Amino acid sequence: MGPRPDAVQLADIIRAYRNGIPAITSNTWKARTLYALMRCRTAEMGGHIDRCDNPTCNRLHISYNSCRNRHCPRCQGHLRERWIQDREKDLLNTPYFHLVFTLPDTLNPLALQRPAMLYQLLFRTAWSVLRDFAANPKLAGAKTGMVSVLHTWGQNLSLHPHLHCIVPAGGLTPSGKWKASLSKGRFLFPVKKMSMVFRARMVQALREKKLLGPDTARLLFSKKWVIYCKRPFFGPKQVIEYLGRYSHKIAISNHRILGLQNGKARFSVKDYRQQGKRKNCELEAGEFLRRFSLHILPKGFTRIRHYGILASAFKKDHKATIDCLIGEVLLNKNEEPLSPFRKCPCCRTGTLHTVACFDQRGPPAFWVNKIRKQQSVHQTV
Repeated sequence: MGPRPDAVQLADIIRAYRNGIPAITSNTWKARTLYALMRCRTAEMGGHIDRCDNPTCNRLHISYNSCRNRHCPRCQGHLRERWIQDREKDLLNTPYFHLVFTLPDTLNPLALQRPAMLYQLLFRTAWSVLRDFAANPKLAGAKTGMVSVLHTWGQNLSLHPHLHCIVPAGGLTPSGKWKASLSKGRFLFPVKKMSMVFRARMVQALREKKLLGPDTARLLFSKKWVIYCKRPFFGPKQVIEYLGRYSHKIAISNHRILGLQNGKARFSVKDYRQQGKRKNCELEAGEFLRRFSLHILPKGFTRIRHYGILASAFKKDHKATIDCLIGEVLLNKNEEPLSPFRKCPCCRTGTLHTVACFDQRGPPAFWVNKIRKQQSVHQTV
């Protein structure tokens, strides 16, 4: 189901405030990203004309190109589904834990000034903590893995950098055997100890990069860093559901935007201090876009990463061995892979095939006339 015809979308807010974008973005990359989101699926992007291959339909359709930007709420659905299907064949037949590594707001100024450096250290430090705790013979004594997704936002679009991670409840021992979690799936590692190690290693890494002064370091050590470990996933379907919810999520989706009136954007938020109660938030359009731009990642930065036994290089050589040890994941094999072609919205049985492309000048008059003739025939019928 698509958005309501009268629904306000992120692109509408950007378009309404387009002249003020240079003043609210910290660099040209963020400004270019906002402009790309504004042009997505409009005549400015050019487009193509598709024909339905159903002989009884044979309708022509004009479609405008998408921006394919990873920050665009319109472009994530198909990318997410394809990414999930690619991940299904990588799943291990074991429960998974969901962990969240969060940076304190003391580091928000650094996130604004050196985002690539800080987020890189966040990934690296979180993995080092999990890797070393898993390797400890008193805890697991095995090689584990991690799939991590970077999110940088809170519900009100404030800066809130954190990693969502899934970690298998077990790992490979040095002798090549599979060792399940000692807790029998109830918990992973001692969270309080992990939090203390995470804080110490993150502060040390920032010091080595000369990104912290002594006062800031002392302030960080005075704060309580918390690693949140949610209850484990007990089946592959739960893992897939999680990946679909978090992998291609962006700072705000179009369905959360409620309106734009008198230069103010209104959107819904969840108040987690009140058990996730839905509330409405209203911001000036400029402030709304300024906050959204905080979550535009640096060019080329990878926000989904795989480590250890879940890394592609390791799985290529060892996944068959692991499957022999713990069994292969059996999902619904009857599901058809995603087709690169779209179904016809009119007959819903035929497949659309591109017959012509056009640039920002618009579709050629020849094709426009053919489409008008088709429309007039169908209206008459």
